[in-house]
Amino acid sequence: MDDAFRCFGEAARAALSAIARHLRLRTNAFDHLLDDTPLPVNEVSSSELLVAYSHQHLASSGAQVDRGFLMLVASDHPGMEVCDPNGQWYLADGVSGPGDLLLLTGRALSHVTAGMRPTSRYRITNESRASLTFRLMPHANAILDCSPISAAGHCVPQIYQPISASQFMDDLCAEELAISNHSEAPSESQGSFVSEPSLRSVLSDPLSGAFLEDAMVLLCGHSFGGLMLKKVIELARCTICNGEVDPANLFPNLALRAVATVVKMEDDRRLFHNAALRKRRKEVTERMDVLKSTGGSKGNGELVLDAENSTSPRGVQYPFVVGERVLIMGNRRTPDKFVGKEAVITSQCLNGWYLVKAVDSGESIRLQYRSLKKVSEVQLTSEMRLQPLTFLQNK
Repeated sequence: MDDAFRCFGEAARAALSAIARHLRLRTNAFDHLLDDTPLPVNEVSSSELLVAYSHQHLASSGAQVDRGFLMLVASDHPGMEVCDPNGQWYLADGVSGPGDLLLLTGRALSHVTAGMRPTSRYRITNESRASLTFRLMPHANAILDCSPISAAGHCVPQIYQPISASQFMDDLCAEELAISNHSEAPSESQGSFVSEPSLRSVLSDPLSGAFLEDAMVLLCGHSFGGLMLKKVIELARCTICNGEVDPANLFPNLALRAVATVVKMEDDRRLFHNAALRKRRKEVTERMDVLKSTGGSKGNGELVLDAENSTSPRGVQYPFVVGERVLIMGNRRTPDKFVGKEAVITSQCLNGWYLVKAVDSGESIRLQYRSLKKVSEVQLTSEMRLQPLTFLQNK
């Protein structure tokens, strides 16, 4: 199974590179979204290799889609149908031989390509077939966005917003759960793909993809925002119930705006957390590489201690104490009159910030610990020796 997993993985990555090349992208445009190769020790791969004999439960569940980038299927008998863009089902593996693989695109690939590679819908018609299925999935900390597509000059609709892979998979799980709950509804046809809208889609403008922070409610009770609201006002009719719309009778939907704002803040927090986590893991990996390339038993022991400390959360750093003299190094936002001046720390603030007071002018400024540097003892001694001379000159 290890050899099969490796071979399927190489084939799936090669297919993904070919798709990127076809879209005028670099062949490794999507590699940063996949697991590292080789996979680090004691780390579980995000991709999956499934072995199945009977697909009776899939045959009765209607259309299926894959969550990841690509799905490779090898089977002993034909029996997988795929839906074409016109809604017609056809037998995809009817002429497949023992060494052939069926390639299907997933939801994650459709998102990162801005819909240029649509999701493949499939269903199993032969329930007594053995199959080997490989799913190429993004790693959990990946951010699914369309930046490579946009950089290549393709048009990217605003509905394809950056989203973390974990949140993306959670939304898909919610959709699949809704499908399974309503699979026995009489109004649902056997070949259709019906899903409950996710929370993000309900709180977003269908045209622009932006959150409904400007939602307005009509007299008919339906709410719109963003570009869809402008379209409704231009048409003077509700696009849902076809009722007449008077621009003078639009009212802010405060409840919908509040919920959209909260969900947007949570979404931004997830993106920021995943980006910070990736940066922290990269720093730890770089330190471990330095550790492996450094010789000497004693030096290695010290580096091991530093590497172990670096794997723990950094937290807030306070390298200075109140009353200590420091040198203001500054940053891009520090006024020039403070840069290079000596100061005394008067108080300690949150998140590694200090309130310091300049020695010469007596002015105070709030700076972070990165903008400060300890004054050496030699510099302090020389200044103490110069103070009597300065006093005599003033006399």
